[in-house]
Order: sequence, then C-alpha cells, then structure tokens
Amino acid sequence: MSTEKKYNKTKPVCKVTFCLPKEAAMNAKVVTIAGDFNNWDHTATRLKRDRSGNFKVTLELEKGKEYQFRYLIDGTTWENDWQADKYVMSGVGNTENSVVVV
Repeated sequence: MSTEKKYNKTKPVCKVTFCLPKEAAMNAKVVTIAGDFNNWDHTATRLKRDRSGNFKVTLELEKGKEYQFRYLIDGTTWENDWQADKYVMSGVGNTENSVVVV
C-alpha cells in the first residue's frame, strides 16, 4: 500500500492519497506527514486512521513535479513510505526521503 493518484483532467492538479500501513505504526496515536508540499511542517498535515488501521490523508498536488516527504509517528519516529516512487538522500545524516512523482 502506497500513494494513490487521481489526476484531474481539467486542472493541473492530482489528488494524492498518502497511506502509512498499520504494520508501520501499530501503536501510533498520531501520524503526520511532512514534505515539500507543506514546507516540512511536521504538525500541519495529520493523517486519519481508517477502519483497517492504516493512516491516510489526501492532498491536491501540482502535476509535473516531484515531492519529497516522510511520515512522523507520535512526534518521535520518522518513517518512509515503503513503496514510494523513489528515494533520495535527505541531506540530514545518512537518511533518505520518500518521493512521490505527480
């Protein structure tokens, strides 16, 4: 389970649903997402837990771009998207960021 993309035919945007599977955040109370699309504000975009226990949020992103992002679990643990379109070095230590290509 990863990002799901729905392209708009009349606007230059794509609705991207980000999903962190329950296996990645078994006992999580709060999951947020930080990335290029919200200026890496780790408090701005909160994911909601669905009935199956996965955490999801849908964002409208401009088409033709790549966005780096990571999930933050309970404000302490960073997690990448397990099936991101690709990964790039974050520039912070020896860690990678997930990338969604829209």
